[in-house]
Amino acid sequence: MEDTIKRIVVKVGTNVLTNKDNRIQGPILRELVRQIAVLYERDIQVILVSSGSAIAGIEILGDTKIKDKSQRRQVYSSVGQPRIMRRYYTLFQDFGMRCGQVLATKRDFDPGKYRENMINCYEGLLSEGVIPIANEDDTVSLTTSMFSDNDELASLIAELLDADRLIILSDTDGLFTGHPDDEDSVKINVVTTDQKVEHYVQSSDKKEGEGRGGMASKLKVAKGTARKNIPTYIANGKKHNVIVDIIDHKQIGTKFIL
Repeated sequence: MEDTIKRIVVKVGTNVLTNKDNRIQGPILRELVRQIAVLYERDIQVILVSSGSAIAGIEILGDTKIKDKSQRRQVYSSVGQPRIMRRYYTLFQDFGMRCGQVLATKRDFDPGKYRENMINCYEGLLSEGVIPIANEDDTVSLTTSMFSDNDELASLIAELLDADRLIILSDTDGLFTGHPDDEDSVKINVVTTDQKVEHYVQSSDKKEGEGRGGMASKLKVAKGTARKNIPTYIANGKKHNVIVDIIDHKQIGTKFIL
């Protein structure tokens, strides 16, 4: 018998949100919001961890003369955050819903007042039916204390809020036994935390645009989150209805369990 799902964390990566020209795809954003609205009607709370602020900043600023990578990321993210949130705000409004932004640094998850404040913020938003949209606070995060990527942030939020599921949306259908484009490669449907599957991850992980994550990172995070008894999925965020299908227990993506 399947357990009841009341709260999930969904992380959507830069490669899902953008096309080959590194432009944010409106239809992908709308489909993402539509699915969250479907789950909202089922009384399933969704916390969205969204990449894309840096890409949104690039859309506005274009090329920059800033050479320092960290400073360039700060500038792009600072300019892009309002732009991508405005798009989310408009889309959620179209579905009769509201959203709010929660920016975090690593220290916010340390035991103490910052962690308690973070929990209070999320619980307050969720109690009011507001969809929290989380991202790293790139404008103030120091390189030495940054999250490795938003996959790590999503995992920490899932643990913080006792989520029933973590869904990591990528631009591939899950974990494969080889490169996803190879015809001999097979998708792995279920992985337990003690299975040795790291050798399947390609060393040539794509890291395009301003995104930082790759499949190696997703695998590490998925296993780590599953060890906390939070079933975790890696699935293709560009597939229609992927989040709802996972919640409906369909065989979608790769599921990681304890």
